[in-house]
Parts: sequence; structure tokens; C-alpha cells
Amino acid sequence: MATRVPDRILTAMLLAATLALAGCGKQNEGVARVGAIGPTPRLVETVTGPLSPGDALLRENMAQGLVRFDERGQVVPGLAERWNVSDDGLSYIFRLQTGEWPDGRKIRADEVARILSRQLRENSGNPLRDTLGAVSEVVAMTDRVIEIRLLAPRPNLLQLLAQPEFGLVRASVGTGPFGVPSPDEAAAIPAEEDNKGALLLTHRVRIPDAEDPIEKVRIIGGKAAPLAAAFADGKLDLVVGGTLDDLPIALAQKMPRGALRFDPVAGLFGLVPTKRNDAVQEVDVRHLLSRAIDRSALINGLQVSGLAPRATLLQAGLEGIGPPLQPAWLGQPAAERRASLVAEANRIFGHTDRPTLRIAIPDGPGGKYLLARLGYDWAPLGIKVERAPSAASADLVWIDEVAPSTSPAWFVRRFRCGEAAICLDKAEPLLAQARATVDGVQRGILFMQAAQMMDQAQLFIPIAAPIRWSLVSGRAPGFEENPFALHTLVGLANERYSDSR
Repeated sequence: MATRVPDRILTAMLLAATLALAGCGKQNEGVARVGAIGPTPRLVETVTGPLSPGDALLRENMAQGLVRFDERGQVVPGLAERWNVSDDGLSYIFRLQTGEWPDGRKIRADEVARILSRQLRENSGNPLRDTLGAVSEVVAMTDRVIEIRLLAPRPNLLQLLAQPEFGLVRASVGTGPFGVPSPDEAAAIPAEEDNKGALLLTHRVRIPDAEDPIEKVRIIGGKAAPLAAAFADGKLDLVVGGTLDDLPIALAQKMPRGALRFDPVAGLFGLVPTKRNDAVQEVDVRHLLSRAIDRSALINGLQVSGLAPRATLLQAGLEGIGPPLQPAWLGQPAAERRASLVAEANRIFGHTDRPTLRIAIPDGPGGKYLLARLGYDWAPLGIKVERAPSAASADLVWIDEVAPSTSPAWFVRRFRCGEAAICLDKAEPLLAQARATVDGVQRGILFMQAAQMMDQAQLFIPIAAPIRWSLVSGRAPGFEENPFALHTLVGLANERYSDSR
């Protein structure tokens, strides 16, 4: 049995909290002000669809799961204080911390097991339910011990359990680490005129033989433009939840140097064909559309350092596979391949009218940029584009999703039959074999084979990795970019300390 107890993380948190207590600066005594782009955040009890940035932020910080992410995106203890993994990788045993729900009721393993099991039922609407398809059973062994049993090893299981979709909520309250302050505690925290309607949260850091410091955070939702303006005016310390669609808003604001930060995420960022248009159901047309996109020019216009063009479903850095081989044409300047693309369009369409493609794409400034860029690249082929009012009326749908773990499984299963409008029957056996195999190397090979088939069929037209951005002030030194674009508020106002310092 292998035991994982990340004590250095806990030590670092206590050290940071101790320093915050010792310091007399106003910064550490105040309230961290956070804006989340999107609707007003709320803590939903049962996840039935994709979470907004604000909802994800609340669940991550108010309703931790058995484990959670730290500021770097590393898995650390959540409700479970430690865990063991069996040698065959088929059993994860978690020992819960002693704790209570906000109403004073003791947190018990059997109740936690029921909450998790409900999220994994076949009729669950949790969008990440399929990622835990290898889980056969969640059982309470004692009042404080839970076992998760698997049908096949899943090295990325802890990353999935740390996702906010698997946070633990009962009766609309979560397990922390942050919670809603008591009326007396809230009354002691000065109100802010600029943040009316904000949700006030507190986190008490337990330090033996010392007064417990309390971290305080105000969270408010809203549109990107007013939140970015408030940040630029110093009224917010942190803004999270930025995507490509609102990136031009952040770029247009005059910000402090280094305030705009990008998470190094993996995921899907491109176009998915539907069955509405006969043209895009033809694989030759889909390949033509993909090759005609000038990805380098598109990315250069976004001003995201390090963002690389991609023409494959999978991307580099995923677990169990090597870097996917990009097609040779991707490195060729778009101008040099344009003549052959026009000739290919003439061969495919002949003298028939060229299609006008309706694209379901975000309607913010980033979406407008994408639509204009696609229209420009496809115009030499005689293909026009227009915005579709909904995915149901679109020929192509823009997808912008962050992968929940480092496994390639999420990428390929996103395009399995029953999930994608256009799929590949011959890839289905590979996906089934990959889900059942206990050999990690063989699993990676099967995923690569399935992904190559899907690339050959052009089930997805990739552009790059997704874009996730935040605005970070010097008053939030605890913030760090991470590969899941999920940000803990624990220690946000404190410098981070590591064993190497």
C-alpha cells in the first residue's frame, strides 16, 4: 500500500497564516476582493450542467471534495486528511478529517459516500460523471473511512475528485474550507460601497496555541468589462473566469504590468461539425476547412504568449502518450498553401454554389474576432460564414472546454457515438478496450489510435489550447496560474512559502 500525506503543503499554509497574523499591514488584515466573470455566484447542491466560473469558484472553496487543488493545481487533502492506494491501483481508501457541517451535524463517511454515489449514477446530470466511469463502488468502511473501488486503474482519479463538480454539498451548505460568516463575524467586517451584493466568505486557519487568523474574501459576479474596469481602478484585487470571448476587453484596459495572467490549460478549442449541412458531413470538406485556417495569424491576434497552433485532437503533455504528430502543412505559411486549397475547393464543389456556414460562436468581442478570422481564411474558397443564433441551428459549433485531468480519455470520449453528432463507429471498440484495460501503456496506445482515427475523419477542427485568463493585483500574492484554471482562495492575500525558501 502506498500512503500519500502531503505534510509540506499543510506546513506551508500554517507558516503563511502565522506570518499573516504576525504582520500588522493593512493588506493582510483586510478583505480580499474577487470578481468572477459571469452570473452572480451561487452554491448549487447538485451539479446538472457546466458550472459558471463563479459557481466553480464557490464550490471549490466552499464545498471541497475528498481532495482539492492548491494554488498550483496540485492535489492536496480536502475533507480527507490522507489516503492509501492499493498496489494494483484498484482501491483508494480515504480517511476523513474530523469535522462538522455548518449546522453542527458530524460529517460521516456513509453520508459522504451517498453524496458521491449520487453524482455517479447513470441518470446523474453531472457533466464529469463519464470521467469516473471506472468507479465500481463508493463504500463507507467506518465512520471516517471511505473506499473507492475501480474496475481498472486510473492514475488521474485524484485530479478528477478535486474538480468542483465533485465537491461535497448537503442541504445547500458545503464542507469548506471557506464558509459564510456568522452574523456577529459579518458585522465586524466593514461593508464596502463598491461591492454591494457581494458574497462574504471567511476561513479560519487553525494554529495550535495561538489566535486563529481568519481569511476574508468578498466575491462578486458580473460582466467582464465592469469587472476589468473595477480592477484597473483598484476596487478589485482579483478577477477570474476570463475566456477568449472577453479577452479583448482585458487587452483594451490599461492594467498594471503583469496583471493579466494566463493559465497553462489543456482542452478543446475549435469547431465541431453538426449534421445540419450536407457539405460539412463530407470528410474532404472538413479537412479543407481545417487546412485553410491560418492558425498562426489567429493566435498572433490574441496576444497570448506561448499559445501554440494545433491541428490534432490530442495535445502535448497528456498522461501516457507522447506529443501528437502535427500534420506537415501546419508549419507551412498559409499564403503558400492557399493555391492548392483553392484548387481542392474547385475539385470538391465544382460549379455548384459554395456553402454559407452558420457557426454557433460566442457573441462577445472575442467571438466576433474568431468569426471574422474564419470568414477571411475561408473566403478564397468561396465559403461564407455567418453567426448561428444557437447550436441547434448551426453547421459548426465552437467548443472551448478545459480538460479536467491530464488523461487523454476525456478528449477522445468527447467524440464517441452518442455524444458527438458526427462520430466514427470503428473507434468505439478502441474506447471500450481502453476503459477496461488494466495496462496503462496499452491504454495510452488505444487512445492514440482512436485519436488518429478521429483526426483522419476530422471529427473536430482544433485551433490551439483553450484560453483562460485572470487579472491579479499585488494584493493577491498567493495567486498562481495552474493547468486547470481553478483557483483556491486559501492564502490568497499571503506570500507562498515552499520548502526550498
